[in-house]
Amino acid sequence: MEVVLIVLGVLVLALIVWAVMRKQRERRLEGRREEAGELRHHARRRELEAERGEAEAEERAARARREAAAAEQQAANAQRVKAEAVEHEQRAAEVDPDAERERTRS
Repeated sequence: MEVVLIVLGVLVLALIVWAVMRKQRERRLEGRREEAGELRHHARRRELEAERGEAEAEERAARARREAAAAEQQAANAQRVKAEAVEHEQRAAEVDPDAERERTRS
């Protein structure tokens, strides 16, 4: 009978140890799950920040391209107006009767 009680005591003790170890393992796993969740949340937040930064950079680049195109257009218009001014000046020199006298005096 004493052997049976000792065996039962050992079994009860083994069950208690097993239950405590299982509980500790569950706590550890739960802690790791929480940490993983926090890491995923942080990663998602950083990813959104990066996407926002990329979008802003793309927008800035598009704005720069539009500005460059507008500057090229403005330069082309200025060249055209300058060419027209030179043509008008040449035409005025051809038409002006006094222009011939000015050239002969020089």
